[in-house]
Amino acid sequence: MPCEPIARARDIVSEIATIAGWLAALMTLGAYSMRTMLPLRTVAICANIFFIIFSAIEWILPTLVLHAILLPFNCYRLWEIVMQTRMMRVARTDDSDPLKFLEPLLRPSTYAAGDVVFRIGDPPDNLFYLKSGRIRFDEVGAEISDGALFGEIAFFSDQKRRTATATCLTDCEVMSVDEAGFMRLFYQNPAFGLYVMKLAAKRLIKNADEIEGRTTGA
Repeated sequence: MPCEPIARARDIVSEIATIAGWLAALMTLGAYSMRTMLPLRTVAICANIFFIIFSAIEWILPTLVLHAILLPFNCYRLWEIVMQTRMMRVARTDDSDPLKFLEPLLRPSTYAAGDVVFRIGDPPDNLFYLKSGRIRFDEVGAEISDGALFGEIAFFSDQKRRTATATCLTDCEVMSVDEAGFMRLFYQNPAFGLYVMKLAAKRLIKNADEIEGRTTGA
């Protein structure tokens, strides 16, 4: 009879809705139990899809609208996580110019030879980028030239004070970003944050080696 195929089709659709509903519930439970964001967002996206299928078949409008909104939101967050992970991988092996991260926040300043950018013990109110010139850190005897980021170590010290005096050996063009802008970029951009930590570690090791070398020589 003609009604039998229609009834059978309805039964199949109803079974699909039931299966989709249970899968959606299980995946939502799984998402809430996960500790890391990448699998959590992935499972949440699958739960959104199954909830949409279930709600569309059963025509449960509030659930359908909710998960239709959550699906693109979770997809966007997943894309952010993937992109940040890629940036972190690149940052581990890439010594790129930090100016590409800082450029929108930088303010230019000029210093003459002999001027002091900051002194030991000063609070770390700015991070600096040396666009041109040469600067010496008096207490450790280290020097930097064009294209160097400096002043970052004080932000991570317990005392929150400058650990050396930065004196211009030549006329210098210096770009700076305030503490709020630097810390916001540090926490929001994993590649920049990793770059700064690597730079601080290299600089501390180099300064320690130079001080040890002078002490041994003396």
